[in-house]
Amino acid sequence: MTRPRRQPVRRRTAVLRRETVLATVPLAVAALIGAAGPTAADTTGAPGAGDRYFPLSGNGGYHVRHYDLTLGYDTSSRHLDGTAVLTAAATQNLSRFDLDLKGLKVTGVSVDGAPAAFRRVGQELVVTSHHTLRKGRDFRVTVAYNGTPKPVTDPDGSTDGWIPTDDGAFVAGEPQGAMTWFPANNHPKDKASYDITLTVPEGRTAVANGVLLGQRTAHGRTTFRWRETQPMASYLATATVGKFKVEQYTTHDGLKVYNAVDPREAGAAAPVLKQLPSVLAWESKLFGPYPFRSAGSIVDHAPDAGYALETQTRPLYDSAPDLSTLVHENAHQWFGDSVSLTSWKDIWLNEGFASYAEWLYAEQHGGDSAQTTFAAYYARPASDHLWAFPPGDPGSGQNIFDTPVYVRGAMTLHELRKAVGDRDFFRILRAWAADHRGDHGTTAQFVRLAERMSGKRLDGLFHTWLYAKGKPDRA
Repeated sequence: MTRPRRQPVRRRTAVLRRETVLATVPLAVAALIGAAGPTAADTTGAPGAGDRYFPLSGNGGYHVRHYDLTLGYDTSSRHLDGTAVLTAAATQNLSRFDLDLKGLKVTGVSVDGAPAAFRRVGQELVVTSHHTLRKGRDFRVTVAYNGTPKPVTDPDGSTDGWIPTDDGAFVAGEPQGAMTWFPANNHPKDKASYDITLTVPEGRTAVANGVLLGQRTAHGRTTFRWRETQPMASYLATATVGKFKVEQYTTHDGLKVYNAVDPREAGAAAPVLKQLPSVLAWESKLFGPYPFRSAGSIVDHAPDAGYALETQTRPLYDSAPDLSTLVHENAHQWFGDSVSLTSWKDIWLNEGFASYAEWLYAEQHGGDSAQTTFAAYYARPASDHLWAFPPGDPGSGQNIFDTPVYVRGAMTLHELRKAVGDRDFFRILRAWAADHRGDHGTTAQFVRLAERMSGKRLDGLFHTWLYAKGKPDRA
C-alpha cells in the first residue's frame, strides 16, 4: 500500500523516494452433541484471530476455503444487495462462530442449507448453527444482506473499505475494510479462493480480482464474473465500480492483463501502465516467477481515498500512478499478496520489501543507487519522524502505514544486503517468495532463512534495524 499521509510516495511528496476453484460437495450432517460431548465453550469460535493490533479482526474455529460473492450495486442510490456463500473447514467442534461484517442489514443466514440463528454484536455477525460442526469437516454458510456500504475509519484516521465515488465505488480493504461489503474471516492469515459476480448499471464496469470469466448486459444492467483461484487475504479483494476504459491483452509469458482506467486519468496513466509488462518481467527476474495467472491495474478518480493498494492481481490506484508506485504495488504481488502476513505487527515484511523494490528499480534503471538513497535517509537527524518507532513492531494499528515501516523497513533490507553480499541477498529474497508462496510468513522465519542461506549470525543486525528504539548508531 502507498498512503501519502503516512508514507513518502514520490508521486505526492518531494522525497527520495490452485488452478480449479474449490469444489463444494454435499457433506453429511453431524449429529447433535450429547451430554458426554463438548461443552458450549468448547464449541464456540473466538470473535477474533488473536491479533494484538486488531483484536476483533478475523475469527476462530474455522478456516474459509472459498468465497462465492454475488453482488448487485446501484450507483445512483448506492444500494448494495449481496449473497455470500462461504465454504469453510471447522478447526474445532463448532456450534457458534463469528463473521466480520460492519453495517449492512442481514436478512438471512443458513449453514449447510438449514436456517441458522444470528445476531449482530458490533462488527461481529454471530451465527449459531442448528447442528455442531465437527472438527475437520467442511461446511457452507450462506449470508443474504443489503444496504448502503460505508467505509471504516482506521486507527490513523484514514478510511478503507467501500468508498463511494462520483461514478461508483473505490473498494480497498487494508487493513479492516473487507467487512464493509462482505462477511469474512477478516485477517490476513485466513486466505481463500474467490468467485465474485457483480451486476451494475449498463455503462459502468465492475472490476475484481483474478480472471474475467465473462460479462453480459440485459435489461440495462451488466454482470461481470471474476475468479481468483489462488489463496487471497480478504483485505486484498476488490469490487471497484466506475466508468472505465478497459484494455485487455496477454503478455508473451501468457499472463492475462486487464487494465481499467477512469477516462479522467487515462492520459497521465497511459505511459506508466505501458511499462507494466517490463516491470513484472524485471520483478520476476529478481523475486522469482510471478505468483498469479493475471495482472493489471485499476486507476480510479478517487481524490478522497488518498492511497494506492496492492489488490491481488490488479493493484488499485486512486489516480494515475507514477512509475515508482507501479513498481511498489506490483512488488507486493510477491511480498504481501502471495506471501502474506501472519500478524499485522510484521507489516514491514510487506511495506519494507515493496519500498526496497523501488530503490532497486531506480538503481538498475539509471537512478540513484540503493546506497545513495539509504545514505540520504540515514542523514536525517535523530529527531526526525523516521526514527519515531521501530518497524519490526510499530506498537499499534495507528502506525502500521507510517514512514518508519516503509523506509526503515527498506533500510533493514539494505543493511542485510551489505552484510551478506548481493549473491546471497537476492537468493534470500527469491527463497522467501518461493518457500512461502500462497502462504504466510513471520519476521522470525525471515531471519532464520537469511541466517541459514548466508551462513552468518544476523540477530544483531535485525535487532538494531527492526526493534531498537531511535536512530541506529551505525549505518
